[in-house]
Amino acid sequence: MTERKNSREYPQELWNLFDQFVHGDIDRRTFFSHAQKFAIGGLTIAALWESLRPHYAWAIQVEKNDKRIKGETVTVDSPQGNGKITGYLARPAEPKSGKLPVVLVVHENRGLNPYIEDVTRRFAVEGFIAYAPDGLTSVGGYPGDEDKGRELFKKVDEGKMTADFEAAARWLKARSDSNGKLGVVGFCFGGKIANTLAVRMGADLQAAVPFYGSQPASQDVAKIRAALLIHDASLDERIMKGWPAYEEALKANKVDYTHYTYEGAQHGFHNDTTPRYDEKAAKLAWSRTVDFLKKHLK
Repeated sequence: MTERKNSREYPQELWNLFDQFVHGDIDRRTFFSHAQKFAIGGLTIAALWESLRPHYAWAIQVEKNDKRIKGETVTVDSPQGNGKITGYLARPAEPKSGKLPVVLVVHENRGLNPYIEDVTRRFAVEGFIAYAPDGLTSVGGYPGDEDKGRELFKKVDEGKMTADFEAAARWLKARSDSNGKLGVVGFCFGGKIANTLAVRMGADLQAAVPFYGSQPASQDVAKIRAALLIHDASLDERIMKGWPAYEEALKANKVDYTHYTYEGAQHGFHNDTTPRYDEKAAKLAWSRTVDFLKKHLK
């Protein structure tokens, strides 16, 4: 298995370039062209590329067959979106009470990959019913390849996809085994969705945890009723530049929020399948997230 490198082993300029590629600002050929200068000391551009790509075996913290949980694939109707959305549902195998808090887990911009499935199981181990919808359902679902996933993402209407996530959230909250308290946790694109659902769902959402997600328009912040726990990375220039305006709007509208900036961390620092993973920041952000959701949902 490819050895995971520390994010600090790569120059910041390379990470900025990679962030542009991941978010569709440049194509793969352009990335290769500009990243060639970093392939030094016998390292080929192909090897450099491979070292940056996700390796899902790194992310397995809770196995699919873990006896503490039950996992299944569930499809939810979404009449305002793409008609339906399919996702991965994980819940405690032996719940301590009949009704449990529920958490919607929203993936990055390439669909429901093994990393997000594992995160969903981690929430189940913590006593939540967690559901991770696949925003690529309408185009065949996550294809098993990050690059193909990003290409498929461009083919889905974002408005309809957002409606799919909202439909999934409302279905999750209304389950007979739900205690009626709903949280949403999202990463990157999912962080944007977490912020968006906080605006769209108002008092129907109790807690939102965006990890390095784009912020909503300042004029929409007044609609937020959920408590927010916001995780950002100090080296994530694209997201950090939007924070001051968001913070000003949150304060002006008296929204209950907590914001953490993780020094020296990159965008995607929680994703333990790539070198952007920052173990210290990820573990701290995770413990804060679990505590926050238990406080607001249980």
